[in-house]
Amino acid sequence: MPESPSEPAPPEAAPSLDEGTTAPPAGLWDKMKADPQYAPEHLALEAVRRLGPEAHEWLMRIRAERPGVPPDALADIAAKKFVNLARLSGAVSGATGIAGAVLDVGVLAWNQARMVLHIAAAYGVDPRDPERATDLLVLQKVHKIAETARLALGVAAGRERAGTLLRGSGTPMHRVLVKLGVKLAQMAGIRAAKRIFAKIVPGAAIILGTWANSSATTDLANRTRELYRPRATYWQTPQIPGPRETS
Repeated sequence: MPESPSEPAPPEAAPSLDEGTTAPPAGLWDKMKADPQYAPEHLALEAVRRLGPEAHEWLMRIRAERPGVPPDALADIAAKKFVNLARLSGAVSGATGIAGAVLDVGVLAWNQARMVLHIAAAYGVDPRDPERATDLLVLQKVHKIAETARLALGVAAGRERAGTLLRGSGTPMHRVLVKLGVKLAQMAGIRAAKRIFAKIVPGAAIILGTWANSSATTDLANRTRELYRPRATYWQTPQIPGPRETS
């Protein structure tokens, strides 16, 4: 939950796949508020840094426990988990107004990034590779092609390194939050107007939030499978050789 109505500041921790809905870390919120135009790029870069290792560890753990599970089954496990998280996050948030809408859509975009990285891991594609940030932006339709996504990521990374120059611009926080909300809504696959409407109209938040979050996340899961399935590394259960035939 945000510390105040105008400044969302979620916790830094990113729990494992088995825990509840996670939110972007506070440091990422600071970057996105300081530079809302490149909010999706900042989120993608941070997601690969923080969540890529998490997805890799999940794959290693589940492979140790269930070595014969095929990639499609692992991808289904991840997709189901994060679609459920998206549905839950759309129903339970209590934050209101524009700050609440921004917080909700930021949580959704962050968990969608977690899902993409876990599905990548399921198909044997390294979720820690910086190229996954490019995949995220294309899959989430922030950019149409990988080349423009890479260029935008490079710009965002440069602005991130020059972070002190991005602070203290004097821009009213309400305008910053509106711009940030629109960019994150674009990344999460839903219309900002729907999210704001769901926050303002009593009773609409649960219905619209739950439907929009789960629908957008399901669509993203399907696109992610289509991207990574052709690259799948198929894991085979070791076969014990039978007795040699004697002539």
